[in-house]
Amino acid sequence: MTRSWGRRRAEDVGGALDRYAYAFLAGGRRRVVESAVVALTEQGVLSLRATRLRPTGEVRSTHAVEHAVIVACPRSKRVEEVIDTVGRSQPLDDMARQLVCLGLLSGRRQRTTRSGRRLLAAAASEGSLPRYVLEGPAVLATGPVRHGLLSAASIPDGLGRTLRRMGKALDDDHSSSTDGAPSGGIGCGGSSGGD
Repeated sequence: MTRSWGRRRAEDVGGALDRYAYAFLAGGRRRVVESAVVALTEQGVLSLRATRLRPTGEVRSTHAVEHAVIVACPRSKRVEEVIDTVGRSQPLDDMARQLVCLGLLSGRRQRTTRSGRRLLAAAASEGSLPRYVLEGPAVLATGPVRHGLLSAASIPDGLGRTLRRMGKALDDDHSSSTDGAPSGGIGCGGSSGGD
């Protein structure tokens, strides 16, 4: 059996990963931040009402991701802003680097590798992690936290790029017909001849 030097096997690292590393493998950076928001609201450190996060209690967190979430909303702030800010933060970059070094995440595109998927399947079968870590906020009980996280969902990157391209294409078509030449289109409004 061939083994690359410098990387540990997935079976060896399973116990070394925390819930946020599993969240990264299951759903990327966004899932990590959503999981931290849920954990902090359960602890009573944050309150989530109508897509706004507010600090409510004493900070008892020692995890770097949770600390980044708390720092990102010193007062009331939109959930989407917190997710974007923390998603680009140093703790998540460090976590991604660690998962790449362990062979659980691909380098450039940060997709879960086969070893990472096996580790996720093992964690799911054990049932030791909260369901929202592996499956996202849709599995939370109906309430303000579930509603706040689900309504803060943004347009996926691929769809956003496609919509922008379509808009540019339409703008280009529109601008070419207004160069001074009359368009042969059908007008709107106006009266019809008759009585």
